[in-house]
Formats: sequence, C-alpha cells, structure tokens
Amino acid sequence: MNKEPHQWETEGKRAFASGRYAEAADAFREASRGFTLGRDGLHAAESDNNLSVSLLKANQPQKALDAASGTDKTFEAAGDVKKQAMAFGNQAAALDALKRTEQALNLYDRAASLFADAGEGDLRSLVLQSAAAIRLKQGKLTDTAMDMLGSLSAVEKPSLTQRFLKFLLRFKP
Repeated sequence: MNKEPHQWETEGKRAFASGRYAEAADAFREASRGFTLGRDGLHAAESDNNLSVSLLKANQPQKALDAASGTDKTFEAAGDVKKQAMAFGNQAAALDALKRTEQALNLYDRAASLFADAGEGDLRSLVLQSAAAIRLKQGKLTDTAMDMLGSLSAVEKPSLTQRFLKFLLRFKP
C-alpha cells in the first residue's frame, strides 16, 4: 500500500516518540520523498529536519548532517525564521557529533540569533546551552559562562535554580 507523505510523517513521529529512531528515520525519508514529488518543498524540508534528528539519535551524525543541509535555505526563502533557526541547530548538533566544533559553534550562534529575532527565548536558551557545552569541553570558561548567562537570560520563565545560576554566573572567573 502506498502511503501519503503526511501518513509517513505521522508514522515517523510515533516511532520517534517510542525511541525507534531507525524506523522513524525511514518514515521521515519516505515523507520527504513524497513531499518532494508533490512539489511541497516546505514539508519536505521539515521532514528532512525530522530525519536529521532521528539519524542523530540513531548515532549516524554524517547522515544527519546530510539530511539537514540546505533546509535552512528553504525556510529562509519562505520567511520562516524559527524553522530556519531549527535547521541551523540540527546542522550544528550533527557537526558537534562529528567533532567539527568550530563549525558547530558558528551554526549554534546563527541559530541563537535567529531564535532571538523570532522571539523564541526558550529555544534560544537551548542552543546557547549546547554552545556552552562545547566551549566548556574546550576549556573556555569565560566563554562558557557568557553562553550560560545568555541562555539563562533567554528563558522566559526561569526556575528558582535557573535564577540562582544566573546570579552566580554574573561573577566572572
């Protein structure tokens, strides 16, 4: 039976939520093919980003990077800043897994800037935390503190712990 792209997409989301990442990747790949054949570039790009996340979870970072590459341009052309930022974040995560940290940091910074433009403080916080983790591994403590402070400032409703960390990070090493 031939499935419609939206059916593949739904199947992929279910598989992903159940931790069946390889199965999710297969479903998102089929959804992307279907959307591409139907000339629905936006949905194809979304499926490619979902494919990227699934492949990364399945420990296939190069394939994850390949899947997400170029999707940012599709979202930029459509004027969807939030999804463009998500695409950069997905590419950065794959680059980080491939130990291409400087490229990952550049894309995390681009994603953070776009999330700020889109008013997505919580998502901005997540990518800044990812950048901070890279800088911490590199031993760049001041840069790490600045990223973490930025990530905590981006959170719209910080918890008590987050407010305390924000207070502590104001005292630079």
